[in-house]
Amino acid sequence: MGLQDRRSFLHRCARSGDVVHAGLVVTLLIGVWYAQALEVNTGKVHFIEVMNGSSVLLPCTYASCIGIKNLYFNWQFKDNGTLIKLCEATIPAEGVEPNVKIYHERVEFVGSSKQSNISILLHNVTFEDQGDYICFARNPKEKERNHSAVFTLFVVDELKVVDNTLTVIIVSVLGGAIGLIILIMVVKAVVLAILNKVQEKNKECLVSSTGNDNTENGLPGSKADSKPTPKA
Repeated sequence: MGLQDRRSFLHRCARSGDVVHAGLVVTLLIGVWYAQALEVNTGKVHFIEVMNGSSVLLPCTYASCIGIKNLYFNWQFKDNGTLIKLCEATIPAEGVEPNVKIYHERVEFVGSSKQSNISILLHNVTFEDQGDYICFARNPKEKERNHSAVFTLFVVDELKVVDNTLTVIIVSVLGGAIGLIILIMVVKAVVLAILNKVQEKNKECLVSSTGNDNTENGLPGSKADSKPTPKA
C-alpha cells in the first residue's frame, strides 16, 4: 500500500469516526429530551372496580423537568370507539389553577395545579359508565407533543368478597409450626441443663466415694494413720 493509499484510508476512518460520534451525540440529546418530556400518569393500578350508584375518583397527574406553560389537558370517555369529551382546561403556568370547562353533569374536577394533579370525580356511576377513560395533556414547551394515559372503570352490582380462609389456614399452620419448633428448642435446652447438673452431682458423689474408700482401707492420709504408735 502506497503513501497516498494510506492517507486516503486514514481519512476515511477519521470521517467514519466523526459520523459515529455525531450519531452518539444525537442519540444522547434525544434521550435527554425524552427524559425531560411531559409525563402523564394514572397511578400504579390503571383500573378500578366500583359499585353501581357510587362515586369514583379517576386519577391523573403530570410531571415535566422543563416546566409547563399553557398546558392543555382534557378527559375523554371511550364509548364503543367514540371519544366523548368530559372536561378540558388550560393551565397558564405552574401553580396557577385552571378554569375547567365541564361537559358532563356528573363529572367534578378535583385536581390542583399546585400538586400537578388533574384528576376528576365521577358521581352516581352507572353501568353505562364502564369503559376506558383517557387523560390527555399537551405542553407547548415540547412543540405540541401529545401525552395520554388510560384508566379503566368496571361497574358491578356488588363488590366481590375475598375469601381469606386459605390464607388464614396457611398462616395458622406456619404459626403453629414455628411455635412447636420454639417449644422443642426450649425443652431441649431445659433437658440439657438438667443433664449437666446430674452429671456434675455424679462427679461429686464419685469423688466423695473414692475418699471414703481410702479412709476405710487405711491408706496414707486416712484416719488410721492419725493414730499414735504405741511405745514399747
